[in-house]
Amino acid sequence: MRIVMLGAPGSGKGTQAKLLESDRGVPQISTGDLLRTAVAEGTELGLIARAVMEAGELVSDAIVSAMIKERFGAADAAGGFILDGYPRTLAQAEDLNGVLGELGLELDAVILMDVSTGVLMKRLTGRRTCSKTGKLLNIYFSPPEELAACRDAGGELLRRDDDNEEAIANRLAVYERQTAPLIDYYRGRGLLKTVAAEGAVDEIQARLRSALGLA
Repeated sequence: MRIVMLGAPGSGKGTQAKLLESDRGVPQISTGDLLRTAVAEGTELGLIARAVMEAGELVSDAIVSAMIKERFGAADAAGGFILDGYPRTLAQAEDLNGVLGELGLELDAVILMDVSTGVLMKRLTGRRTCSKTGKLLNIYFSPPEELAACRDAGGELLRRDDDNEEAIANRLAVYERQTAPLIDYYRGRGLLKTVAAEGAVDEIQARLRSALGLA
């Protein structure tokens, strides 16, 4: 199983990818995690990336592509992978095509996590972390008893600085401008499968598995 998880911030890509990883035994691959690991371990690519970041520049698509290729060659990816949040642009999609071609691999599907803008805003602006327990909650979607448990334990519901409406609206605008064009790109290649990504986590996972033809 070789798939790409596509969707706006707050669409649940990461959550569903981790559940699928656990169920199918193939790795969830996030370029952010790849980059952090490579830098921390001081790999050849990690050292290059660190130098770029310390110079105040963005890590190039070429470096990210090389990291992806290296990751695909790891033993745990022999049976497939779940790409979470990559590619983000048409240029990165072409880079991915090149990597897959070099390795003699093909994508099985691209999953679009379909969520309305209203729900996305509630998911993102409503995110809170309990200062006492560290548990992630949402003031709109978490059960009242879970919110109360944080307060009863002496904790506060803290919001990240970048979870304000202005910052979130900007992130969604960037997605629409840079990443949304991938929807038609992969639809044109017959790879796109759309999953209704609103509702309970287990219900969404069931829809995702159905879309992938998994028992």
